[in-house]
Amino acid sequence: MSPVDIIANISEVRARIASAAKSADRDPKQVTLLAVSKTQPASAIRAAFNAGLSQFGENYVQEALEKMAELRELPIEWHFIGPLQSNKTRAVAEHFDWVHSVDRLKIAQRLSDQRPQELPPLQVCLQVNISGEDSKSGASPEEALALALAIQALPRLTLRGLMAIPAAQSDDPAKPFASLAALMATLSKEIPQLDTLSMGMSADLAPAISQGATIVRVGTDLFGARHAR
Repeated sequence: MSPVDIIANISEVRARIASAAKSADRDPKQVTLLAVSKTQPASAIRAAFNAGLSQFGENYVQEALEKMAELRELPIEWHFIGPLQSNKTRAVAEHFDWVHSVDRLKIAQRLSDQRPQELPPLQVCLQVNISGEDSKSGASPEEALALALAIQALPRLTLRGLMAIPAAQSDDPAKPFASLAALMATLSKEIPQLDTLSMGMSADLAPAISQGATIVRVGTDLFGARHAR
């Protein structure tokens, strides 16, 4: 995909975000566009950065590290959004700014222990399996409060909010996003600083924004089809 195409796609996605925010009586500036760049080449990230994006989400640690090295001169904010295994936490703690996919205390503890002291605390979201799917990662809504309180106490992490990848709802696309927003409202009574709902992707960003999404994770609609790994 050419830089011209990426510029046009960014403009179109931003227009969709603005329209969805307006419909929900929200300021579009309250919604951050996170460009999901997994499997995309560093050249596509560079083109998107030059077109005004600065926050990029990656799912695969080794692939991300290679792109970070190639783009090291750019002030990119890197978000890890994929499933995280214990043997990958050190690399993530050392190189990323955000992690959206913290789903158990063991992973959070490792990220905190391995975050370099010279870096600011790692910004994290608790991933919630809001639809209760066996195939999806994430804490259950019932265990979210206890887990969030434990994560909040870790010294090298800052818990920012919740993330979810809900099952598609043909009857009411907004329903799972409303459930996540309600859960965050409950957690905020105990952890007032929570301010982030990472939810909504290319196909469902409008219903996510209608329910309070502050970060939407968009890949295909910006970069086109994913490349084979």
